[in-house]
Amino acid sequence: MKKSLAMTCFGLLMTVGAQAQETPRFSFDLGAGFTTPVSGANSYLDTGFNIQGGVGFNFSSYVGAMLDFDYNQMGINSGTLSNLGFPGGGVHVFSATVDPIIHLNPKGHFDFYITGGGGLYHYYQDFTQPSVATFTEFNPLFGGFFPVAVPTTEILSSYSINKPGIDAGAGLAFGNKWHGKFFAEARWDRIFVTSNRHVDYIPVTFPLVTAEWRAHSLSTAFTLL
Repeated sequence: MKKSLAMTCFGLLMTVGAQAQETPRFSFDLGAGFTTPVSGANSYLDTGFNIQGGVGFNFSSYVGAMLDFDYNQMGINSGTLSNLGFPGGGVHVFSATVDPIIHLNPKGHFDFYITGGGGLYHYYQDFTQPSVATFTEFNPLFGGFFPVAVPTTEILSSYSINKPGIDAGAGLAFGNKWHGKFFAEARWDRIFVTSNRHVDYIPVTFPLVTAEWRAHSLSTAFTLL
């Protein structure tokens, strides 16, 4: 009986070890897409864009964790700008979050996954107006220095804070283990600005580059939006 128990334990260890070798331990992705303000933020912000990058570790083929770095930009809408008396303005959000991820069908060609977590959000808001800056340029053809007017954007007022926030979302990945996976992901983000005020938005992201690797192998996928 002891021999049978030892053989059973050995078989389980070999099975777990084989699964660990088949599962890429590390992952990387870089993507971009559009960002939609929600839950009150859509009353003063327009739809914008996002750029997202992340690195992750897979504990198994079903469970992993990502360290995500995101940049989202949304313009302040014309009605709000008109009421405040500014020609232009926008909101920029930089975030770094830790996001556990659960895959429902990691070994299939189509994998639905859920994710969520939280971290630090840097919220920056500015009001701007078009302007012109004058620079001096040397032109060797005419042998002299000449003033050159260049269109610029002047910042009239700005405001920035660092606050905690949370996120939750889901995505669909499809492909195979040899060529990486294409994904489409939507994630709800909430920044806790004050005890009773928050900013919510949903970035929808598509891949530019994805990669998974073990100790001695690498699979990548390159996608143009």
